[in-house]
Amino acid sequence: MSKPRSLALPPRTRGYRLATARGEFAVLDAQPAGRRHGTVLLLPGYTGSKEDFLALLGPLGEAGYRAVAVDGRGQHESPGPRGRAAYRRKALALDAVAQAAALGDGPVHLLGHSFGGLVARAAAGLAPDAFVSLTLLSSGPGRVARPQRIRVLALRGALALLPKERVWQATRWLDGRGEEPGVADPPEIVRFLRWRWMRTRIAQLSGAGRLLLGDPDGTEALRTLPFPLHIAYGDEEMVWPVPDLAAAAARTGAHHTVVRGAGHSPNVSHPEELAERLAAFWDGIPGRITAVAQAEARRV
Repeated sequence: MSKPRSLALPPRTRGYRLATARGEFAVLDAQPAGRRHGTVLLLPGYTGSKEDFLALLGPLGEAGYRAVAVDGRGQHESPGPRGRAAYRRKALALDAVAQAAALGDGPVHLLGHSFGGLVARAAAGLAPDAFVSLTLLSSGPGRVARPQRIRVLALRGALALLPKERVWQATRWLDGRGEEPGVADPPEIVRFLRWRWMRTRIAQLSGAGRLLLGDPDGTEALRTLPFPLHIAYGDEEMVWPVPDLAAAAARTGAHHTVVRGAGHSPNVSHPEELAERLAAFWDGIPGRITAVAQAEARRV
């Protein structure tokens, strides 16, 4: 998961429930500082939420992009069923398609972080006309690294046997190992992380973990997408093997970004640099300005 360093809303950002054809989803909607260049839908990762993108929303707005981060079904502040079937890949992908449509800006840029990339890939394959581009941030089309697979297996097993509070305490202990002595999360961040964990459906956590463990290599499917692809990650990425991510970018011909000094969450650690690299990719897509102008005309 990403761990936000601040919970303050960036300028021109508001939280609300986005009504879609598939229900309501909690979002953070950041408007651009000036003329709008486009709209991006941001999907968070495993055990994460829309707040994972808080540090990125402001810089994207400064670059001219409306950025909308969403809690998926059963995730943090978005309602979700208890049943396992509700968290299958196609159901989550259809949610993302409905969210993009509900924004009212026509085709949007789609970005998925970590597990959100798995959902984004599926959504792009189901409804390519809904999107202008796809960015996989710290998310591979291949399998996660073995240490992370073991971690997800352990988490799913614990959730099936132990009270949620006990699992939370265990994950906090694991996350704290290896941190610098004397360095601790601020109390408000700890409270938020626990609140997010407790509000996320067990079925969502278990279902997302199941999809991560069983995700097939989607490299070939990415090559068939009718719009530009961007693969971005930090050079200290640990959830997906960096050589595999680089190979996927080469095989698909994707725009390729490596953020130096960043780990699994460049959206938290390097938001300004990441926003600059994202905007440069989106700004360079042929036909982007025409599509944006058409969307603006529809709103008038």
